[in-house]
Amino acid sequence: MSTDATSTTGYATILVDRAPEGVLVVTLNRPDVLNSFNEAMRADFARLWAAVRTDRSVRSVVLQAAGERAFSTGLDVTERMSDQESPWLDRAAPFAEREDPGHELSPKRNAVWKPVVAAVHGMCAGGAFYWIADCDIVICEPGATFFDPHVSYGMVAALEPVALSYRMNFSDVARMALLGLSERMSAERALATGLVTEVVAREELRARALQLATAMARSPAAAIEGTVKALWQSRDLGRTQALATALMYTQVGNPIAADGLDRSAARPKEWWTR
Repeated sequence: MSTDATSTTGYATILVDRAPEGVLVVTLNRPDVLNSFNEAMRADFARLWAAVRTDRSVRSVVLQAAGERAFSTGLDVTERMSDQESPWLDRAAPFAEREDPGHELSPKRNAVWKPVVAAVHGMCAGGAFYWIADCDIVICEPGATFFDPHVSYGMVAALEPVALSYRMNFSDVARMALLGLSERMSAERALATGLVTEVVAREELRARALQLATAMARSPAAAIEGTVKALWQSRDLGRTQALATALMYTQVGNPIAADGLDRSAARPKEWWTR
């Protein structure tokens, strides 16, 4: 099986397409179950992120979903309850994980420092936040709703809310986690909390995500990837240490770095006049 990130074949649960200028478009493709993830999707994403990480022709990624009703509703609980042979499943408790699904699903947990833009439509719930919490830019359409149903089903909400607490207001994360199915966050509220950065018309959503990914793909790869890595890894540090470490990223990742090597991509000389 090919590990080429640009391959459009060999994936069971996602569609992978190459757009111009090095943008890879990835579509969750289980619309009949609201794009919930199963073990096949976990395996697909583990393979995908490994390929994206090493494929220099891929400069940015768009993550979107098929169907009309949902971006993703998280874990496919129907498959989970019927599959007792799962290597990730605690057989004593069908909903319990032996390990964090984010290890396969999350771009940042897979050391992908190429920017990822998520285009969210419809419902975005529970385990869908494994992706959303770790994307660099998240946009949505006006009808999008966000919620975490774990507590309503008697399960602790921990992995997804903790990841989201680095992205949005803690109080809003706590409200969503504790209210479960009792409340859905609207697109307008998601914008106010910092969960998304833009709300665009449904018919324009995918085009806008591609536009953003393309804009980033046009900048020198070393500068973009260094910026992504610096921003995300700084979240693991205290303020003083993060500021001190920030200089290191500029020294090793700028187009003309301390070693004198030119890492820039082709760029019109008149770009600074725009």
